[in-house]
Amino acid sequence: MTLTLHSSTSFININIKETKGVKTPDDFLGMVSYAQAKPSCRLITKNSMQEAQLSYERVIVNEKREKLHFLTTTHSNINSSTKVPVFVMLPLDTMTMGGNLNKPRAMHVSLMALKSAGVEGVMVDAWWGLVEKDGPLKYNWEGYAELIKMCKEHGLKLQIVMSFHQCGGNVGDSCSIPLPPWVLEEISKNPDLVYTDRSGRRNPEYISLGCDQLPVLKGRTPIQVYTDFMRSFRERFSNYLGDVIVEIQVGMGPCGELRYPSYPESNGTWRFPGIGEFQCYDKYMRASLAAAAKAAGKDDWGQGGPHDSGQYNQFPEDTGFFQRDGTWNSEYGQFFLEWYSGKLVEHGDRILAAAEGIYQGTGAKLSGKVAGIHWHYNTRSHAAELTAGYYNTRHTNGYLPIAHMFAKHRVVFNFTCMEMRDGEQPQSANCSPEGLVRQVKNATRTAEVELAGENALERYDGGAYSQVLATSRSESGNGLSAFTFLRMNKRLFEPENWRNLVQFVKNMSDGGRNATLPECDSSRTDLYVHFIKKSHSKKATEVALV
Repeated sequence: MTLTLHSSTSFININIKETKGVKTPDDFLGMVSYAQAKPSCRLITKNSMQEAQLSYERVIVNEKREKLHFLTTTHSNINSSTKVPVFVMLPLDTMTMGGNLNKPRAMHVSLMALKSAGVEGVMVDAWWGLVEKDGPLKYNWEGYAELIKMCKEHGLKLQIVMSFHQCGGNVGDSCSIPLPPWVLEEISKNPDLVYTDRSGRRNPEYISLGCDQLPVLKGRTPIQVYTDFMRSFRERFSNYLGDVIVEIQVGMGPCGELRYPSYPESNGTWRFPGIGEFQCYDKYMRASLAAAAKAAGKDDWGQGGPHDSGQYNQFPEDTGFFQRDGTWNSEYGQFFLEWYSGKLVEHGDRILAAAEGIYQGTGAKLSGKVAGIHWHYNTRSHAAELTAGYYNTRHTNGYLPIAHMFAKHRVVFNFTCMEMRDGEQPQSANCSPEGLVRQVKNATRTAEVELAGENALERYDGGAYSQVLATSRSESGNGLSAFTFLRMNKRLFEPENWRNLVQFVKNMSDGGRNATLPECDSSRTDLYVHFIKKSHSKKATEVALV
């Protein structure tokens, strides 16, 4: 995910035994734990407020009886062509390290609340490091089976991500799920299996695409391993595909995105808005570069990546390669960037071809995610995008080849940054998330591929929602076919945030025609958090406990 705000992604916990003495909504929301509750729930629609109410019986706090309200709304008949269904991402730790559903009672109540809000469904990661943890071709889908049945029970759809990357060490990662132990064993014997930067720093997030077609994982190629994983999922859940499971998002890199790990946050390696570094120094990538240089009749270009491309946290003008009239715009720069970005597109093409062969005819859509790298977008070189593998400069369109490749396999193009505004960004970083989104919308329209969106930052304010509503429309290119909100956690269910979500879902269902969310903008994350706290101190909202 791109620049996702740090926060807990654990489940909502409303431990009834621990709520003695709770007097205010904020007191309650600070300690959440539905796990011990056995709710008897009913939905009540109030015409004046358009709310749904979740009633919890036989729960006593302070010997007073009150009610826990979740604001919701009823939906009128709408033109389906303008409706943008909203999904909500589940926590990263939805499954335990043992492969079981984490806090199923809490999940049950949370899904019920999301359904009452009009949400279309939820998204969850199917972690390679959990499912195939016990050995090659030994899959454990039991926790996912429980979740899928629960979604069906609540009438929710499911987007599931084939997550072939590590969780942990990136922006927004709040738990650690490494690659399968048997894969890490192979990496320890052959460190060149993972991406490597010019300094020799190895990145264990994802297997290097340089060895896609080599039998380096106990006799299988990485593409074969990913294919077998996806085939196992199809066989296990064939009865739910196209019905409950409506979308398979295929992971193709770190954070599940089709990119190189050019801006790793772990150990302070990279900080926003650094340009990042090229990741082409494992022996397999170096061999590919040397072969490409030889084929071009330029053997000396195959010795390694650009020598003047700087370091992770530098700015474009600090380098010879990325500066205004730098090496990026030379014959050598064009050669290297075409090779580097071309390898990434080929990698996506291989995985999506395998996914298409497995899931075609099941009724489930395929999607792939592309990172919203908006910093340094207003420079000539677009340095941060180049190091990530997107050959997008003043002279080239880096997203059109990806969009055409997605269209080839009938894959939905999933993109982030949908909630971000140019005016919120630091001027020194030359950001333009709005310009980037416009470019991607036009690229997907040209390629005739569906476009779906996500928010990059964890935000709950009306300003962010209003921007999503604006970008979801088709006036400036391709409109959104779906939107997935990041992420379900304790803060989402706070009264102010919950009301904003409910209204947002309603507006997306109406095609954004009746947007009434407050324009509460936030230029910086810390200012935003301050605003939310201030709002809560001013209002005693409808949340209370029996």
